[in-house]
Amino acid sequence: MNDDHIGQGITETTEQARQGVTGHKVRYVLFFSTLGAMIFLSAVLVAFIS
Repeated sequence: MNDDHIGQGITETTEQARQGVTGHKVRYVLFFSTLGAMIFLSAVLVAFIS
């Protein structure tokens, strides 16, 4: 085991850690998919309660 780097933190930027740039439309996909899931689960809940 190489002990040369003990105590040193990892220094990567967010883009380096991701290994690429995140698209700007990702927030919209996340928002609308979460909203859709909430609507779907609400409809299922209403269907079982009624």
